[in-house]
Amino acid sequence: MIAYQDAPVGTALPARTFRVTRADLVRYAGASGDFNPIHWSQRTATAVGLPDVIAHGMYTMGLAGRALTDWLGDPGAVVDFSVRFSRPVVVPDTDAGTEVEVTGVVKKALEDRQVLVELTATSAGVKVLGQARATVRLG
Repeated sequence: MIAYQDAPVGTALPARTFRVTRADLVRYAGASGDFNPIHWSQRTATAVGLPDVIAHGMYTMGLAGRALTDWLGDPGAVVDFSVRFSRPVVVPDTDAGTEVEVTGVVKKALEDRQVLVELTATSAGVKVLGQARATVRLG
């Protein structure tokens, strides 16, 4: 777990890159129960005006959360975590899929050994999560 004194304001989290494929979306749909066809059917996705199949928003949020908890070393250290879904993650029907890159920075020291972390998630050069923030308690 990250020690409070080791994460002053301005501390950058290591960048994490996650590969996302259609197979990942199918597995996530099974785990979450969200079988909306925009997450697996190109025909449906394009019929409703999307460029292609898109990742579940909560899956994308989960990737940002994973980058955060990997940095923390303790998922129980997350006190609060929220995001706004600003753009979809488009997942082409290829073996390579697409990538989501997550970065973050400690923005503010709070009381009780807590800090505010702002996260950024991008895919294909586009920011896909807005106002991604977490309050975490450090050791």
